Amino acid sequence: MKNIAVIGSGTMGNGIAHVFAQNGYKVALIDISEEALKRALATIGKNLDRQIKKEKITEDDKAATLANITTFTTVKEGVTAADLVVEAATENPEVKFKIFKELDEVCKPECILASNTSSISITKIAAQTKRPEQVIGMHFMNPVPVMKLVEIIRGYKTTDEVTKIIMETSKSLGKVPVEVNDYPGFVANRILMPMINEAIITLNEGIAGVEEIDTVMKLGMAHPMGPLQLADFIGLDVCLSIMEVLYEGLGNDKYAPSPLLINMVSAGNLGVKSGEGFYNWTHGTKELIVSDYFKK
Repeated sequence: MKNIAVIGSGTMGNGIAHVFAQNGYKVALIDISEEALKRALATIGKNLDRQIKKEKITEDDKAATLANITTFTTVKEGVTAADLVVEAATENPEVKFKIFKELDEVCKPECILASNTSSISITKIAAQTKRPEQVIGMHFMNPVPVMKLVEIIRGYKTTDEVTKIIMETSKSLGKVPVEVNDYPGFVANRILMPMINEAIITLNEGIAGVEEIDTVMKLGMAHPMGPLQLADFIGLDVCLSIMEVLYEGLGNDKYAPSPLLINMVSAGNLGVKSGEGFYNWTHGTKELIVSDYFKK
């Protein structure tokens, strides 16, 4: 496993490219937008500068990491040499299905295909290919360069050999891989997202305000970040997509997304990425938003 291709250069994609490149892998970072690729490289550079400032790496390490990354605007060109492809596109089943159909056609036969999906069935993704035994989930946590966990999700036909390779590859990145089975939300989001959704319901019912809810969970439950701030950080659109997967896949009303969450996403209030969610992030710092939604 020497050559890695990463599909998507957004927050997760550039983080995944960063950790692979920093650990000596040759990385092809692929996105349809040249501008998005430029922003991704700039982000990786800034994150490497933070590591330099903390004396975790040197300037030479930064240069070597960036030299390991090559950008491409077409999948076919970017995956030619790939031993492993990690897809980190938007959390939309149809988008992922289309990507995996193309990957199956253009990647070399022995290439392993992985998805960074946080909730979509690996078995369904694998079914879009003629190599389902070589399809697996690698769910990295955000921010990727910092967080240690990687959820390794086996599809119905994923082989033991492929699972072992991906577990060992994750360890080579300094990560802690945990193998889980293919059910909606896997483990991380099966537990996390209903908690975030319940926090939004609690807010919408006027039981407490944004800061009060987050403070209770931080100081009472030792969470490093409150659920509403975390939702802003993840992206409310992503939270909604995952809740919809849970609701559809598990068929239980307790997984129904909060109407407030649905309305906020419809209004374009997506959290940090849009500058406004439960907090105002426009100036790069967190400020509480007081709106009619939160007044009871």
